[in-house]
Amino acid sequence: MRHNPFRGFGIAVATPFDKEGHVELNTLRTLVRDQLVAGADFLCVLGTTAETPTLSYAEKIAIRETLIETAGKDVPLLLGCGSNNTSDVCHFLKTEDLSGFDGILVVCPFYNKPTQEGLYQHFKAISEASPLPIVLYNVPGRTGVNLTAQTTLRIAQDCKNVVAIKEASGKIEQIEDIVDNAPEGFDVISGDDSITFELMTIGAKGVISVIGNAYPQDFGNMIHYAQKEEYTEALKLHRSFNGLYKLMSINGNPSGIKCLLNILGKAENILRLPLVPVTEEIEKRIKLFTEKFKTE
Repeated sequence: MRHNPFRGFGIAVATPFDKEGHVELNTLRTLVRDQLVAGADFLCVLGTTAETPTLSYAEKIAIRETLIETAGKDVPLLLGCGSNNTSDVCHFLKTEDLSGFDGILVVCPFYNKPTQEGLYQHFKAISEASPLPIVLYNVPGRTGVNLTAQTTLRIAQDCKNVVAIKEASGKIEQIEDIVDNAPEGFDVISGDDSITFELMTIGAKGVISVIGNAYPQDFGNMIHYAQKEEYTEALKLHRSFNGLYKLMSINGNPSGIKCLLNILGKAENILRLPLVPVTEEIEKRIKLFTEKFKTE
């Protein structure tokens, strides 16, 4: 029986750096503890928001161990481990110690721009290699290729350990097609904070959130109201974030969330190249949002 442990309010955990650019594990522990207290249902480790491409293997191991130690007994942990080299992902899954994790998040291959058949074969090979449940990750704005509803459903039908898809295509009709035709136990998870409310009203089962790093209580409440189909309350909270959604992505993610965390006193506004901080204008606008949000 297929079972997806990644439902409700998930957070794509950011990686805090100190002023010298080193991974700041104490700040990471504090962020994660705050997220747990606020009611996070699961955490995504080493995803896009974590600036994973810029981390060394040793840093990735340190972050993994920190998340397992801090949160692994309380909530499911989803480990990002995608690549555009199928054999590399399969080798990782067959040789790496994945104890402490409850599933893996695998992004569509980027740069190569495979066909739909290539995408199917990529995920089929990973399914055969993985000892853990798999969440697909469709984010064509980053990868250059869209995993269609037809291919997603084909993977879901043929690969029983593929339990969900993190959908960040922004294609509502496509996402609705997946929700309506998914096999039992296969879920859609929103990968875009700004349309999460809408997606949950059509059957998505949760989110892997960026904003949840900074506002875990409020954003988490929105998700939990939507889960209970208390859409009036959920919509109020969704609208309270309207001014923030675009600001989080206008200069790229995680630049927006790093700025927000810094303004809230939760982490340094430090990123690794090729990412840079948001512009002064966007920083001012994010700060104005936080000041208004406090008073509402």
